[in-house]
Amino acid sequence: MYTRDQQYALHAFEYVTAYKEKEKGDKERNQYGGMAHRLPVLIHSAGLAQALEFVNSRSGKKPPHKQLLTDLSKTIGYDSTGDLLEAVRQAPLTSYMQITYQVRQALLWYKRYAQSILDVEDASVVDKEDEA
Repeated sequence: MYTRDQQYALHAFEYVTAYKEKEKGDKERNQYGGMAHRLPVLIHSAGLAQALEFVNSRSGKKPPHKQLLTDLSKTIGYDSTGDLLEAVRQAPLTSYMQITYQVRQALLWYKRYAQSILDVEDASVVDKEDEA
């Protein structure tokens, strides 16, 4: 039996490695990894619901963002991004706080693997159009 943190590490490693193996270009890897770096800050400053909806709204223009949300959703136990977003919208305060904690813990692994596997060092690689 694994701890939750170990499960997050295993899933994040699997998803980030799979993303890299899809032979995406540097731009896509930078968008995926850059958002992995930037999302915890967005969550801290705007809250979980607003941060996830912001990234989701950009995912039409940025498929790597959509993939990160999909991977993150599966990592913390949701079948899809839609399920995670719905759970966040509907959650009472204690559940909302728990989901926020889980997302932030999982994102630590995505950030680490973005650095080690995708070679994305920080969020500065995210396109200027993402800043809002």
